[in-house]
Formats: sequence, C-alpha cells, structure tokens
Amino acid sequence: MLIESFQNDKIKNITKLLSDNRFRKKSNVFVVEGQQENERAQKFDFEPVEFFICENIFQKELPKGKIHLVTDKVYEKIAYRGSSEGIIGVYKTKESDLSSFKPKENSTIIIVEGVEKPGNLGAILRSCEAFGIDALIVSDGKTDFYNPNVIRSSVGCLFGMEVFQAENDETLAFLQNNNFNIYTTIMDETAEDLSKRDFREKSAVLFGTEHSGLSDFWSGKGKNTLIPMAGSIDSLNLSNAVAIACYEALRQKKG
Repeated sequence: MLIESFQNDKIKNITKLLSDNRFRKKSNVFVVEGQQENERAQKFDFEPVEFFICENIFQKELPKGKIHLVTDKVYEKIAYRGSSEGIIGVYKTKESDLSSFKPKENSTIIIVEGVEKPGNLGAILRSCEAFGIDALIVSDGKTDFYNPNVIRSSVGCLFGMEVFQAENDETLAFLQNNNFNIYTTIMDETAEDLSKRDFREKSAVLFGTEHSGLSDFWSGKGKNTLIPMAGSIDSLNLSNAVAIACYEALRQKKG
C-alpha cells in the first residue's frame, strides 16, 4: 500500500517522533534516516520496527522488515536531512548500564559532563568510533543519544559505540573500581601535556562543558591535563578537543 496523505496515522506518528523528545522516549523507539545509518543500525543489532521508503529515491534492495512505501511528497515531509536517500527506519532503543561494561586492560574512555548541542554529541561519537575509543560516558541526565541530530551528525557511529549516562559519583566509582588513570582537563599550574599521559593503560579523559569546564566535583580526582596550543585563543570547541584526545590515545597504542 502506498501512503500518499500527510494525514495518515503512521506519518503523524513518525513526525511526532522526530519533533517531540518526550514522546520519543516514552515510545522507546527512535528514527534513523539514510542508507549508511540504517545499515549500521542493523549491523549492530538494533531491532527495526518499520521502514518508510520512497522507491523513486531508494535504489537498493529493500531491507527485511515491515515496509511502508510513500510518495515523494510524503517522504519530503518526514525527511529531516537536507539531502536524503529515500529510507527512514524506526528502531527500538537499547538500555545501557555502566556497571555492565567490562573494560580491557588498555581501554580508553571519554567522559563529558554536558553537551549543549546534539550536533556536538554526534561529532564526539564520530571521533570516538573512528579512533577506537572503548566507551563514552555522558554525565548530563538530559542527554538524548537518540535525538535525530545526534544520529545524523554521528553518521550512525552511535550504533557501534558503548554509550552510557551516569552521574559523577557513579562514574568516579566505576573508574576507581576498575583502576583507570583519570585525566581531567582542568587548566592550572599542575596541568601537563596530553602527550605525556600514558594511554597504553586503562585511561579516562574528562571534559566539561564549553561554557564552564569541568565541575568542582572533579577537582583533585585526577591528573590535570592540557592540549598544547600555539595561538592566542585558549580554548577549543568541545568536539575538537575530544577528537585530539582520541587521536593521541590511538597514536600511543599503535606506536
């Protein structure tokens, strides 16, 4: 059956999933647009609920599962990206618990206390996945990993990452119980160059918000670490700073 009307209940539902965070969380499903992103979601065993496909755009073999064919105009209505590839999937969310994560002897994890913009979180996920980071922990309870803009800017890298939300107390206990080296990005006279930290052992690099940095909770909890810079500016975009730390961890492990 071809869906031609914006008033179709399924089109109304997916539109609400895209625009209403509370509704999406309550429904325990999320939306994925694009061929690569849908392929990654299925590769990493996310369970599809249904697909909306515009055959005039989507030229690949149809995925397995419940499929709704839609017209070009309807697809344009529900597509949230500037450029589109004719496929939108709806998937069940996964629950994650930090206590279930079992780090390796040389695991590197990234911890951020807060991410103001979904696009920034997506960029962080993309860097973490690209450089082989073992997990990402976000301390902000409001963070929505399944926000469409997170999925879009991570290019689906969310699906292959271990991601957790945890309060600072829980995060610190996890790091201490698992004997992690804790590297805090607090700029003071004790801070040392990132390249001098040893990432061949269990390591965690912590970043605060762009506005205020790490909270006082982390003061004295780890070794203060800085990214050396040569210009007149004294700070970086959060996602750029995380990318540099991720690369340094990989450089040391490969070296």
